[in-house]
Amino acid sequence: MSGIAGWVDFDRDLRGEGAAVRAMGEALRHRGPDGGDVWLDADAGLAHRRLAVLDPQRGRQPMVLDEDGRTTAVLSFSGAVYNHAELRAELRGRGHRFGTGTDAEVVLHAYAEWGESFAERLDGMFGLAVWDPARRSLLLVRDRAGIKPIYYHPTPSGVLFGSEPKALLTHPLVEPVVDVDGLRELLAFVKTPRTASYRGVYEVEPAEIVRISPEGTTTRRYWRLTAREHTDDHDTTVATVRRLLGGAVERQLTSDVGCGTLLSGGLDSSAITALTGRALAERGDGPVRSFAVDFTGQAENFTADVGRGSPDRPFAEELARHVGADHRTLTFSPDELADPGHRLTCLRAYDLPLFMGDMDVSIHRLFAGVRQHTPVVLSGEAADELFAGYRWFHDEALRDADTFPWLADAEHTFAGEGTADTTLLSPELWKLLDLPGYRRERYREALAEVPRLDGEPAADARMRELTYLNLSRFGRLLLDRVDRMSMAAGVEVRVPFCDHRLVEYVFNAPWSAKIAGGQEKGLLRAATRDLLPDSIFGRKKAHYPATQDTEYERAVRRELADLLDDSDSPVGPLLDERRARERLASDPGENSVNFRRRDMENVIQLDRWLRDYDVRLELG
Repeated sequence: MSGIAGWVDFDRDLRGEGAAVRAMGEALRHRGPDGGDVWLDADAGLAHRRLAVLDPQRGRQPMVLDEDGRTTAVLSFSGAVYNHAELRAELRGRGHRFGTGTDAEVVLHAYAEWGESFAERLDGMFGLAVWDPARRSLLLVRDRAGIKPIYYHPTPSGVLFGSEPKALLTHPLVEPVVDVDGLRELLAFVKTPRTASYRGVYEVEPAEIVRISPEGTTTRRYWRLTAREHTDDHDTTVATVRRLLGGAVERQLTSDVGCGTLLSGGLDSSAITALTGRALAERGDGPVRSFAVDFTGQAENFTADVGRGSPDRPFAEELARHVGADHRTLTFSPDELADPGHRLTCLRAYDLPLFMGDMDVSIHRLFAGVRQHTPVVLSGEAADELFAGYRWFHDEALRDADTFPWLADAEHTFAGEGTADTTLLSPELWKLLDLPGYRRERYREALAEVPRLDGEPAADARMRELTYLNLSRFGRLLLDRVDRMSMAAGVEVRVPFCDHRLVEYVFNAPWSAKIAGGQEKGLLRAATRDLLPDSIFGRKKAHYPATQDTEYERAVRRELADLLDDSDSPVGPLLDERRARERLASDPGENSVNFRRRDMENVIQLDRWLRDYDVRLELG
């Protein structure tokens, strides 16, 4: 997977700036624990940290391509290109010679052969930088789904870039300043394209090429979703989904260090695990190694709530038996979930407060456990966005709400508990931020992007809108979270449901196909029916698990009480202290299932972020 960083400056000689470039790379050591290096020239310095998945003994980066004694291109690459073998064969036929078995070297030669159009030939997940000395130009390129991140900070005479904001914040030219719009983006839960909360820091968009040269900066998209008429009948549609998903899984098993899967016992992860098990068995490489998360006492004391109708563990274990997986469940206690050190690790992984409380800690600890067995896993992430698995696809009131559907769902589910008028932040801050207005504007912008199909029935058109919103906004929030939490533990997560061929096909399937059999994700269920036990085939969508142990909430309350008593707390001036103390005085038991504790967790993470990153809020 790895991490990339670098500095381009057309007005100064960077050959003496090795320490600054190296520090940017070192900030990403967690993404690449297997080694790192820098490359320097007059205009550019590139850094790299490597997680060795292909050809572990070779493949050092930044990777340099020399021809006739001159450097023609330099690459810093993060990710995986699943069609690297096919591209290697084609490039060899065109006269290229290779010294490693890595996909990165294929990418470098692809750029030399096809120039900027090389991006369209790559099938995978990646964030990469190519420096072309002759053209004095840098290309920043991101995969179609936005699985792998790249951030950049334009300077008066160039650019700074990195896989995560921390690489930029390491550099003295970038300050951790957050203004009103940056704080709005942090709190709004809408994932505005290109926005990164820190002032002057931007995110390369999915399927985007950013080109930086002495003439300036340009951007272009090399792929985008389009609306097409779907003409396949039901059986053909089901068979096509199965073929595309199975092909994506098989391609993504390319690794010299083995692969595992994340397994919750839900439809999506179970299908991926079953397909992985079959593919590995056919290669003679089985059994599949699967990993799940659980909490102390959860199975015995589970209480159904609006997001989770049943505990995951029994279903995950049943699926593991069904496919003969080598399965491990990592179980976490309330003390581990509330550990301030683990929460700080999550904060530093994301460079911003994630606001998902114990779920952030548990997923990071899961990946830390996975790393002891394998550095690569496949995940069922993005299936709900693509196959309409969320409640808001099926509830008429949520579906037709004039806002992002996940926000409508939160308002509906937690009315009077987690809404703006009862938050622990001060009324004056909420008035200044005007999050409802910010969300309305972002919603209108997102709707304007949706590809349309002339003559499409209104119901299908609305479902197309919802699918696009989920893929381009909500799903991106979750992909970012998985990337940061996994890479903080040195684990590469691959996402077969983000395969662009599958996404293009299912995006254009009509709503009637997606709810085949009258069930949520009916199309996916039909396509994977033969892989699954009956219990999992019929299981309803359950959100990522959270602990229900009241001991965890008591620990959160103790931490919030200490924060409120700290006169030096940087988050103190942002709070409604009266309301916060009222929350502390309420009964912990009544809040455990409906997650009102999330407001308390959010305040704690805001405080840690402001302290640890020495953030300067400019809200005037």
